[in-house]
Amino acid sequence: MRGILSFGAYIPRLRLQREAIFRSHAWYDASLSAHGRGERAMCNYDEDAITMAVEAARDCLAGHDAPAVDDLLLASTSLPYASRLNASIVAQALNLPEGIGALDIASSQRGATSALIQALRGGAARSALIVASDHRKTKAASAQELLYGDAAGAMLVGEGEIVAEPLALESRTIDMADHYRGAGAATDTYWEERWIREEGHTAQIPQTISAALHQAGLEAAQIDTFCVALPQKGAAQRIAKLAGIAPDRVHDTLAETVGNAGAAHPLLMLAHALHVSAPGQVLMLVAFGQGVDVLILRTTPALAALPRRAGAQGWLARGKAEDNYMKFLVFNDLLPLERGMRAENDKLTPLSVEYRNRKAVHGFIGGRCGHCGTAQWPRSDVCVNPGCGATGTQEDLPFADTPARVMSYTADRLAYTPSPPACYGMVQFEGGGRLMMDFTDMDEDELAVGLALRMSFRIKANDTARGYTRYFWKATVADPLENRHGNRNS
Repeated sequence: MRGILSFGAYIPRLRLQREAIFRSHAWYDASLSAHGRGERAMCNYDEDAITMAVEAARDCLAGHDAPAVDDLLLASTSLPYASRLNASIVAQALNLPEGIGALDIASSQRGATSALIQALRGGAARSALIVASDHRKTKAASAQELLYGDAAGAMLVGEGEIVAEPLALESRTIDMADHYRGAGAATDTYWEERWIREEGHTAQIPQTISAALHQAGLEAAQIDTFCVALPQKGAAQRIAKLAGIAPDRVHDTLAETVGNAGAAHPLLMLAHALHVSAPGQVLMLVAFGQGVDVLILRTTPALAALPRRAGAQGWLARGKAEDNYMKFLVFNDLLPLERGMRAENDKLTPLSVEYRNRKAVHGFIGGRCGHCGTAQWPRSDVCVNPGCGATGTQEDLPFADTPARVMSYTADRLAYTPSPPACYGMVQFEGGGRLMMDFTDMDEDELAVGLALRMSFRIKANDTARGYTRYFWKATVADPLENRHGNRNS
């Protein structure tokens, strides 16, 4: 049977307090206090839609064979490249085989659910990894600045031990421009909220839900969990009432803890719901944007045996409150900052060199000597073990999922970084291999010799002169993913 084999999510560590945003704008628009509760997920300076997609996909693939993935579909409205296959960067970071199909799905809030529907309808026995990620910019003092959030979600679809089977897949496509972002624009433009609610949500969603229920042969009362990915306050409850679904079946929209993650939000909510669902429950997922997608899924006994992962709950638990609104502006390039002479070096990336070293840089593939077993990064023709020195014996060795520890560290206040101090040090990998690496999502007082680490795919540098983003791996604390070895629902 074809269905969802696995799920995953990613939410950045930083959580900007909405009260901090409102305090900065109260002099200008006191009505923003209506959105002042809770917090919104906020990308670090070295995160974007691609890095979050990689982390969500890694979470989804926990316990699964990555080389068995046949297709990668990346949905987002905030991809860094307009004329480069963004999904190819994600595929390389995940060390997926070169024989996979890869596709970017952009310009739609329903991109992720539409891709998921197409994958679930697929007749061929091909597995598909659907990843959605959004890091959207907003205008200062706009409601979206408080309501948006940065996050990613992922679903693995195929045949086998599925954790959720599709009962109904229903779509409507209606060209209603409730909001838009023109080519070259940085932020979205919204139309009047009441019109969106009445002509969009109220007029379109209940009809599509009714069609999906009819397709599944179910009544509204049989829905156990109702996930509605809408940013407007109270929208999920209004839709539930119109659809005849009990209010206690409405799942947490994550509005107060994450914010609305755009194209990623439906998959994020679905991952959050699946993480706490029991086998045999019926879930409905609704996405809106120039039409409606409705998916009705039923969980299976395989859900209880799913390999452990962080999931949305695990990433939520690791959040760090951030009340520095200026930091948010700087990290999102919304406020020019004097970066000093140390930041003025040219960030040119030789594309031919990056291509030749793509497995080492993006895939974080090193080598292990077939003669003495010494691990090293980068892989070279000669073993680095002075007692060996064998040539031509190196075998590929992935480092991205290898546990590691801090061997030495430095908190540098002279080197340039958007978030000083620059923390880096020597990292010792389990089983051998060591590397000087940047640390990320770590405070200076957390640094300690022996601290357990995991690797995270991040932005290494931005070439603003040429519009090119360079990616590499950084080290961060291992605690968030200890859920992979603990209780799945913790």
